[in-house]
Amino acid sequence: MKRLSRWIAAIAVSCLGLVAANAQDTITVGAAATTSDAPIYIADHLGYFRDEGLTVKVTNFRSAADMVPLLGTGTLDVGAGSASAGLYNATVQGINIKIVADKASSPPGYGATKILIRADHMESGRYKTLADLKGFRFAMNAPGVSNTATLNVLLKSAGLRYSDVTTINMPLPEHVAALGNKAVDASASVEPSATIAVRNKFAVLLKRDDEIIPNHQIAVLIYSEKFAKRTDQANRFMRAYIRGVRFYNGALQDGRMAGPNADQVIAILAASTSIKDPEIYKAITPTGMNPDGYVNIKSLAEDLAFYREQKLITGTVNVEQLVDHSFVEAALKQLGPYKK
Repeated sequence: MKRLSRWIAAIAVSCLGLVAANAQDTITVGAAATTSDAPIYIADHLGYFRDEGLTVKVTNFRSAADMVPLLGTGTLDVGAGSASAGLYNATVQGINIKIVADKASSPPGYGATKILIRADHMESGRYKTLADLKGFRFAMNAPGVSNTATLNVLLKSAGLRYSDVTTINMPLPEHVAALGNKAVDASASVEPSATIAVRNKFAVLLKRDDEIIPNHQIAVLIYSEKFAKRTDQANRFMRAYIRGVRFYNGALQDGRMAGPNADQVIAILAASTSIKDPEIYKAITPTGMNPDGYVNIKSLAEDLAFYREQKLITGTVNVEQLVDHSFVEAALKQLGPYKK
């Protein structure tokens, strides 16, 4: 009987060990349920995470800013969102999170952030040249995020300052209604809201982000300090993520989701986000993503300089403190460079 009891106890300990191991291989991920979260959803749906022995639990957040506190405590392992002023301020406050890979960027033809002008302003002649933007009310989504840098560069090209326009912050999907009911004059909108506003004839496209800031670093993949120290898991996650990015790139063609993988990617996005209509995804300008994972450090530094000009940064911080490409490099050793 004692021998049986010891045997049962040994099995129980073994099972507990397996549960603990499985718990360690469950990765918590924050996303915003946007098109640029596609690699995470793809890696989950197509089994890339499973291939690496990982289970991923995705939680949707309003923005990356809401993820930062949880990344700081390690409650959230991975985050996906804008390299915002809030992200840099978290580093100033001692939250040692890392930018580890590209999540959204704007190579030529793939500017998913768009500057829109109200259609009636174009028709009436209220807007003729960039100089006419002075005094406009712009729908934005938050201070210190990538589309504010896009708008700033556009205004500078016309000899204007950021303070020459009024910015009104609201969730990106609300830009459509704000343009439609004439609550704003223009917007710096992100797909699919931009395409929906134009299709509804509320607005006219002025310029895309890839035309204003080519190869702009829009959003990034972020690791918590605790997860980055779990090197084996962090490397396995990155391999699956990069495979997802590459599958996503296989959906892109001529500035649209029209490549060989498009139907699969659209189906996965429709299953994972609030936009269910496949025709919307076919109409939008999709975001670009680096299939080798590297972020554009120069672009991040330029945005950070603008946030600093706006007095949104509370201390001393630089991009190099946050960017860690070691996980991308480890993944590329296994996967090799991207071949289209």
